[in-house]
Amino acid sequence: MRCFTVLGPSQTGKSTVVEKLGSLEGTPRKSSSPYGLNLTEFTFGNEAWCALDAPGPNEALAHAQHALLASDACILCVSSAPEEAVLAAPYLRIIEASGTPCILFVNRMDEPRGRLRDVIAALQDYASHTLLLRQIPIREGDRIIGSCDLISERAWRYREGQPSALIAIPESTAEREHEARTELLEHLSEFDDWLLEELIEDREPSSDALYAISSRVLRENRIVPVLIGAASHGNGMMRLMKALRHEAPPVGVLRQRLAHAGTVDEGKLVAVSFHAYHRQNVGKTVLVRALGEGLRQGASLGGSGLGAVQNLANGRSNSAVLPAPGDVFATIKSDHLPVPSLLTSGAVVAPPEWTEPPTPMLERILVPGSERDENKLSETLAKLSETDRGLKVLQEEGTGAQLVRAQGPVHLRDLCRTLAEVFHISVTDRTPSPIYRETIAKPSEVHYRHRKQTGGAGQFADVKLSIHPNERGQGFSFGESIKGGAVPRNYFPAVEAGAREAMEKGPLGFEVIDVGVTLLDGQHHAVDSSEHAFRTASKMGVRQALSEGSPVLMQPVFRTEFHIPSVYSGSLVQIVAALNGQVLGFDRDETAKGWDIFRALVPGGALEDLARALRSATQGIGYFSKTFDHFEELYGKEADAIVRAKEKAGTAH
Repeated sequence: MRCFTVLGPSQTGKSTVVEKLGSLEGTPRKSSSPYGLNLTEFTFGNEAWCALDAPGPNEALAHAQHALLASDACILCVSSAPEEAVLAAPYLRIIEASGTPCILFVNRMDEPRGRLRDVIAALQDYASHTLLLRQIPIREGDRIIGSCDLISERAWRYREGQPSALIAIPESTAEREHEARTELLEHLSEFDDWLLEELIEDREPSSDALYAISSRVLRENRIVPVLIGAASHGNGMMRLMKALRHEAPPVGVLRQRLAHAGTVDEGKLVAVSFHAYHRQNVGKTVLVRALGEGLRQGASLGGSGLGAVQNLANGRSNSAVLPAPGDVFATIKSDHLPVPSLLTSGAVVAPPEWTEPPTPMLERILVPGSERDENKLSETLAKLSETDRGLKVLQEEGTGAQLVRAQGPVHLRDLCRTLAEVFHISVTDRTPSPIYRETIAKPSEVHYRHRKQTGGAGQFADVKLSIHPNERGQGFSFGESIKGGAVPRNYFPAVEAGAREAMEKGPLGFEVIDVGVTLLDGQHHAVDSSEHAFRTASKMGVRQALSEGSPVLMQPVFRTEFHIPSVYSGSLVQIVAALNGQVLGFDRDETAKGWDIFRALVPGGALEDLARALRSATQGIGYFSKTFDHFEELYGKEADAIVRAKEKAGTAH
């Protein structure tokens, strides 16, 4: 079986392309994953094929990445509008990072919204490989009625629902065809000395020789050939499928590529897991592509026995099925297989770095609908994060509530639907509270005496303390300047412990940071003094001193790193400024053509608005990662509102 992925932005007709390709020589068999990955098995040219139709939204990019891990080649569907080329940038990025041979298909040529050469020029801004036209459109007025193949120099007129008809190259197209063919041959000659010599000697190379060279350079991933058509009308589908058949590399090339990327012995690499999902009453289903011989139910794979091998189309298990190299199959009761991963018979090997999905930007607390759901939620989210690497599961600081990081609103909605439909867990979501702190603006001193008589031994401790602001990031510090043994040394740890306890909640209601406490003086009683008494006196004294030290609210500030196409870099300056952030600068992304890495400091309370603004400004393409940098003072109405909200929440509890 040969396998390819069809991917690209939403609304570019990917699913229609797969449907038409699968129906060229028979009836395809289709299966779907809850995550939106569709698999279509079909026969073409007496060969078995499997097309992986990757979901289009940027929030599902991780599933497209993992599909490439199991693919011999891929088809990138793009719009015929030059201004929409940027929407293909994330897909060109992951295709090039993966090293997967790619055919670029400009779809919907029946409704062109720009010149083809402008579309290719705009896409070239995001591709390190040369995008090389293999066909040009034939126009009749404003309509595109067919295409001309630049290698065979044959022209074809589209016919609705029928194979295209061979025609003579129209005079109006001849000049453009000659120009585009010359450019094609010049680029191909860069990878073939024989062709270069033929061109220098002004000899016309044969079509068969050119097809052979084209096939080799695609298999070697040297260029990205560009084909055109309109899948909804069946136009260009046969030519696209023939290109895949003759030019896409066999499964052995994929095995070699993955072994090299994963530093695995090629001879031991027998399979790759690339997708998984949970089904009600079934459990975890793992999709696997065989790369070597010997796979069958019960065979050792990834260090444990392979579970039941299932037919993709009907889900039926058959212990007699022996997947051959290249076959794609589903397996259940193989929970030991992580996704994605490279698999030998005895071990699981981590996938290449390029399979790492974009950093999720949307943070939400999931609130279960019942106590029963609360007990199941944590375990279930852990299971789902194993099958969806675009999802991160954490716990909220302070409350321990389940915090999830999703790729965006659609991803979050799909997660909640899966929890409800597959695991019967009802949840609502809320925005997590930003993590605030407080400190003091000026030093103060306090004299506090703790005295308590309860009938037996009493409690007595007398302390004189000073507190002062520390430098930012220094944290809590404790010291003493006791003279003459007014407070015995064995009580110093209790005084420090009491001071630390007081820092857990300051006058504004938040944890106190960057404050130093010094024990200046005090008194003790030979009978009634104890560690508990001095701890209590210190805690109460420090609390009093904090309220007299001009408490200040502190907001977290995060260092953010944006990954965006360069055309959007200018708009980020205004976005960051509007959120009271600080721009640190940007650089070209050396790993992805046409992309920038933009850096800024952004207040933690603005991250939700930042994610929303970034999605809007970059059409959902850009994403950012964040790391905590420091706390800084927050004053004015915003600070007052946060403190009032904290007080209200405390009263409610």
